[in-house]
Amino acid sequence: MLGSKVNWNIYTVPSSFLSIRVAIALMLAEFLIGMGGFMALESYSLAEAFYMMVITISTVGFGEVQPLSQTGQIFTSALIIANIGIFAYVLAAFSNYVIQGEIFKNMHLNLINTSIDKLENHIILCGYGKYGREIALHFNKHNLPFVVLDVDPSKIEQLQKSEDKILYLEEDATHDDALLKAGIKRAKALLSALPDDSDNVFVVLSARQINPRLNIISRAKDPKSQKKLFMAGADHVVMPEQIGGFYMATLVSKPGAVEFFSFITNEYRSDIGFEEVTYEHLPDECRGRSLMQLNIRESTGANVIGYKAPDGHYEVNPSPNTVLGPGSSYIVLGSNQQLQQLRYYLEHYPERIM
Repeated sequence: MLGSKVNWNIYTVPSSFLSIRVAIALMLAEFLIGMGGFMALESYSLAEAFYMMVITISTVGFGEVQPLSQTGQIFTSALIIANIGIFAYVLAAFSNYVIQGEIFKNMHLNLINTSIDKLENHIILCGYGKYGREIALHFNKHNLPFVVLDVDPSKIEQLQKSEDKILYLEEDATHDDALLKAGIKRAKALLSALPDDSDNVFVVLSARQINPRLNIISRAKDPKSQKKLFMAGADHVVMPEQIGGFYMATLVSKPGAVEFFSFITNEYRSDIGFEEVTYEHLPDECRGRSLMQLNIRESTGANVIGYKAPDGHYEVNPSPNTVLGPGSSYIVLGSNQQLQQLRYYLEHYPERIM
């Protein structure tokens, strides 16, 4: 009818129908069938059959190895007709592969997978929601190696458009295969920041079974989920709403203290930070020495403001006679320069006592 519009989209071939693998399989099948036919019908050798298939498929017009019989001519004609259809499909599949960006997408994904395979002692971040993005921002600022797991295509698109180079996998973090692809056996920590508590429980349970030494931190919304997450194997459970409420209430009762703490922990306004010095990371020459003998304050300017006992108990302003043991650590406060000096001091401590 005049004036009517034709919807040409119904005539387009779906991209799922165009497969590079199918195209390659058709080409190989055609080649093998053709070679087999020439060898059986015309008694060609393997090399002669291969040559005949090359000139037949490429349509270069060279002469036959030897005159074809009538049966051979019919077979060759069928091959040429079939090749027209196969070649058209191969061309369409390859064009779709390039136009849709699949070739570059696969190259990008292969590069990401290679980079993830090289990671050691990294962090796995499950979920790139509003909390996950803040975590990733912090990790990037401190140059901590990490990989993001998220199954939501919109979140993956955000990662791809991010100015920061973030390693990611478009995988479901609740699946063991996804955790293994992220290198969980080589990782030092896992953060589960998924929006659903049941998913976080599942991730924590799977992660703890795969890597018993992993430091696992999970988010929780419901207070009832906190106990389940600890039972599943989480080392720490963070409840953002609870922390936010505590922060707001403390601003009323102790505003000065909260504002000071906010200042020293704000990475953009202050150069003050914290450092945890664990017994396991101390040089052998430092182990067994008291806080007074280590002489951290006088040598670096940083202050040891806390001591964490192996049982998790904290002691504020520890005694100069405090000695670190297995599973314990010091909490140190100082400027970025002082903390950097602290790392250098402890690293070269053995040279100072020789």
